[in-house]
Amino acid sequence: MNLEPSFFKNQFNFSGKVAIITGGSSGIGFETARILLAGGARVLLTGRDGIKGEKAVRELEKQPGPKVNFLKADVSKPDQCEKIVCSTIKLYGKIDIVINNAGVFKANPIENVTEKEFDWIVDTNLKGAFFICKYAVPFLKRNRAGAVINVSSDAGLQGNKLSSAYCASKGGLTLFTKALALDLASFGIRVNCVCPGDISTPMLDKDLETRSDPKQYLNALTESYPVGRLGDPEEVASVICFLASGASDFVTGAAWSVDGGITA
Repeated sequence: MNLEPSFFKNQFNFSGKVAIITGGSSGIGFETARILLAGGARVLLTGRDGIKGEKAVRELEKQPGPKVNFLKADVSKPDQCEKIVCSTIKLYGKIDIVINNAGVFKANPIENVTEKEFDWIVDTNLKGAFFICKYAVPFLKRNRAGAVINVSSDAGLQGNKLSSAYCASKGGLTLFTKALALDLASFGIRVNCVCPGDISTPMLDKDLETRSDPKQYLNALTESYPVGRLGDPEEVASVICFLASGASDFVTGAAWSVDGGITA
């Protein structure tokens, strides 16, 4: 799937909006930035790898639209979450859209999960989203409007094998989304999450590298999906941007499955 930016420009108008996208240098975050920029938004991307981040900026600036900026930061550290929000305000003067996309995964049976690994997964996937929201919400409240979209997972809705720590983080993120939606509804701020299945991203590539037979594992994984294939990053990004747009003004506290039917 390779939809042109003009398609999204016609679908979503984000002119004058400012968005933060964590984990924005590749995969779902990168494609979300591409759509938002095509719709007229100004975007701050964050990530832990400065080289990848600058490469993403160069690629995104090839298409028409506002300038995009990148900030090297690690969302597992609350002080850096605050830095992300403050940098966005310094650059653009406001925040309208927050997309908590940064995430990590490692398959491991629970008896092999160390405290360090558990903290790495939970701090990145859940704690990071929590503290980005903590620091961004006061600015969203000033607008009396805004949208927060958290990128959870099918593993935030159901259990997956060898993924107890990951499921704990994504299950927490799904319920955090619903709780925050209730807290912010009266301020005109909507909070939703998307729950993707397996998507062809660098995260999946890293997982495949750990498998004894990557090709066999990928084939078995693909066959488990009712639609007979894995997802593309653009397919998740388009749902994220729908939830960020005025087309979803009556949607809050929702967990949107984008998973080829795997949780059905």
